[in-house]
Amino acid sequence: MPVRLADTPAIRALPLFSEMSEQSFAEMMDRSMLQRFPARADIIREGEMPDFLYVVVEGTIDLFATRDGVESTIDILYPVSSFILAAVVRDEPYLKSARTLAPSQLLMVPSQVVRDTFTRDAAFARGIVGELAARYRSVTRVLKNDRMLSSTERLASWVLSSARRAGRDSFELPLEKRKLASYLGMTPESYSRGMTALEQHGVSSHGATITVTDAARLKEFVRPAMNEDI
Repeated sequence: MPVRLADTPAIRALPLFSEMSEQSFAEMMDRSMLQRFPARADIIREGEMPDFLYVVVEGTIDLFATRDGVESTIDILYPVSSFILAAVVRDEPYLKSARTLAPSQLLMVPSQVVRDTFTRDAAFARGIVGELAARYRSVTRVLKNDRMLSSTERLASWVLSSARRAGRDSFELPLEKRKLASYLGMTPESYSRGMTALEQHGVSSHGATITVTDAARLKEFVRPAMNEDI
């Protein structure tokens, strides 16, 4: 469906689009579309060429890679955020696949429109550079966590971030425990042991529901390991 004026404020507020000219933004939205997808719908496949830049407006997206039939989650995306920008800018194959975890609405910007706008709108080009730099720092942070934190510390950090994103102490797991363990660099067994260990640091879990029962205690457990504000 076409992009309505009412749909654009949240999109426009993204750093990627916020500084570009009104004319460039309007032209881009005129050539883009909003599409709704059910849960577990495949959006892109690893190795394919990029037709669109995607922006998550509603829902949750699982970015994953596959080897020998086994899937590993690389990232979990929430509104409002874009994905596969590097593949679009470089016009190179996707390095990962994407699937909805919940009913989702995605903005789809044609790849050629992104590249054309990059060449003529300097503010949009700066937005792309800023977005790619932020993604680089995010990947570096993940690598640091993988190298320097124990699996239980990584799990604790993820629980805190998820509770903060949900805006409440209790939240539902966004994906299967097996895939969440893969995302955190854990085995399913170490995930279970880690969740049990976190009970003494202010976390309880029942099925797919996780509750932070003592945020101060959990932050105290995570902060020394993360060496940054939580």
